[in-house]
Amino acid sequence: MAYVLLHSPLVGPSTWYPVADRLRAAGATVVVPVLTPALAGDPPYWPRMVRVVRTALAGVPRDEPVAVVAHSNAGLYVPVVCAELDHPVAASVFVDAAMPARSGDTPVEPPHMLHMVRGMAVDGVVPRWTDWWDAADVATLFPDDTTRQRVTAEQPCLPLAYFESSVPVPDGWADHPVAYLQLSPGYEAEAAEAADRAWRVESLPGDHLHQLVDPDAVTARLLQLAR
Repeated sequence: MAYVLLHSPLVGPSTWYPVADRLRAAGATVVVPVLTPALAGDPPYWPRMVRVVRTALAGVPRDEPVAVVAHSNAGLYVPVVCAELDHPVAASVFVDAAMPARSGDTPVEPPHMLHMVRGMAVDGVVPRWTDWWDAADVATLFPDDTTRQRVTAEQPCLPLAYFESSVPVPDGWADHPVAYLQLSPGYEAEAAEAADRAWRVESLPGDHLHQLVDPDAVTARLLQLAR
């Protein structure tokens, strides 16, 4: 089985690199699509993100099942990615991730967050995600300063139009086992919603970027949840 690790569009692929290394060491095929280029230009953004994922999987045999693993805001794109892939989807795992709507379209940002983001935008561009918060609070998310600098440097300054956009939820996308792995207290509501949808839900106490802090533990849980 191949693992497709989707990073939050607000950060970058290096948030998954430690876990990717450990999955490969366990013998798994792993792709970490770089979603940032899909976020340039005008909406809709989701078709370009789907194309990036499909291109990243081009070297994986079409009959090899995949597990789609999404962190944070990438959770909104899981339904459309699963519906559009050429590969059979064996599992989806949401990791401290935003939840897609049950049907229809999902706003990229809920109203209260969109109000905040609009207030930060300058000439239609929103600052990097780590600049939204107090620097001392951001520092606690990372295992060391080197990791923090790497993640900070690759973050995009996204257009406000991205946050004002929405993502469709195709009917019947969850035709495979779906699981939710909660890392931080801030995602209790999402984990509860996942449980209400009868998804398998587990908790690994940490913070929102726990895959950087304890990649061994996160990898172990992903292997269990995806299989």
